[in-house]
Amino acid sequence: MLLDAEKTLFVRGATPVLLPAGAPVHDALPVPAAPDGAVPVCEGWSIAPRLTLCVVDGPGDHGLVVPALAAPVIDARGAPGDMGDWCADAEAAGGAVVLSLDRLPETLDWSALLSSGTTRGGFLPAL
Repeated sequence: MLLDAEKTLFVRGATPVLLPAGAPVHDALPVPAAPDGAVPVCEGWSIAPRLTLCVVDGPGDHGLVVPALAAPVIDARGAPGDMGDWCADAEAAGGAVVLSLDRLPETLDWSALLSSGTTRGGFLPAL
């Protein structure tokens, strides 16, 4: 399913993050349990981070496509970023963390996102 680029946020970093809001795959993703601070791998899921399209593929018919070139990208400090750099981050990390939310946060508070009880997802290995 195609997800509107405005409902996503790509965050650059050593382990890049994709935040989709209102994604149809939300309920299919696991609740992230990160007791030691490490986000778990989502078994059966993968990501294909590309400059024009980012594909999140899950088990069965679950998945989504994001028109990545039109999507917002920021770095960890909130400064505007570049999708090509985000893709390079994902390649270097071997994948990306996908955290599905009801709506995009106004500020990035990782501990709040991971402990909210409504966030779903984890690390998805790259194809």
